[in-house]
Amino acid sequence: MTVFTVSPVVLEIPGRPVDLQLKVSAPIEGNDLPIILLSHGQGYSNHLSSLNGYAPLANHWAEEGFVVIQPTHLSSRTLDLGDIPGAPMFWKERAEDMSNIIDRLDEIEKAVPQLRNRLDRTKIAVAGHSMGGHTASLLMGMKTEGQSLKDERIKAGVLLGSTGRGEGLTDVVKENYAFMLAADFGDMTTPALVVAGDQDGSEHLTTNGPQWHEDPFHLSPGPKDLLVLEGGEHGLGGVSGYDVAETTDESPERVALVQRLTTAYLRSRLNKTNDWQQEALVGVGFRVDSRS
Repeated sequence: MTVFTVSPVVLEIPGRPVDLQLKVSAPIEGNDLPIILLSHGQGYSNHLSSLNGYAPLANHWAEEGFVVIQPTHLSSRTLDLGDIPGAPMFWKERAEDMSNIIDRLDEIEKAVPQLRNRLDRTKIAVAGHSMGGHTASLLMGMKTEGQSLKDERIKAGVLLGSTGRGEGLTDVVKENYAFMLAADFGDMTTPALVVAGDQDGSEHLTTNGPQWHEDPFHLSPGPKDLLVLEGGEHGLGGVSGYDVAETTDESPERVALVQRLTTAYLRSRLNKTNDWQQEALVGVGFRVDSRS
């Protein structure tokens, strides 16, 4: 399916240090289109942590009939905001960005007239990689520092190499990202697909090994599915961009697997079908676990 992209779509948010900039990717045809809010991670590159990253996912999902909306969070290297309240990760503001997007879909439609009257606002999903997974978890009900930022309008989510429990975190995390110590998945009830690589040790963050990225599946209630990629490291084959040097496990085949299975999952959850279970039985290089 042919797609188009529009960026930046700019939203003025009262109290936000800079305007919220978005990239919108969508198919040129079709109506009643479901929406995916895609939250970027951090990493070493300057522009992957912005609306310009994650093209392998955004392009594919748009080709499959989704409207993908990508914000540039305040934590992006492209903004370089320095040491202001919330820095460096702006964990709370990240989640607020996503809820603001939902609040202002009318404004986004006006800025992107090709979308007018084509969105299905009852079918909204959130997806995020790494720190973006933390953001997506918050929107689905994970608490940190006792705060809940859950958005009931989000009906499903995909967590890619996301963050896990607060125990066993490194000194780097304790000194710089203390909010991660208080992760509480007890109320994360929104259906979600947790995607993890079985070689993703993330030693700079945790001493718990690759299983740490599976915590959102094991520690949260409600319908959850787990997809573990054999040989997958933190880049999950290269989901953050095409030919990204910081991807330590570059594999077009692994990226294609993530594309296929996340698409099947989101379509199944938003349309309330069982297609995901059938799709998950096809292929090699991964294992799946499910909990209703």
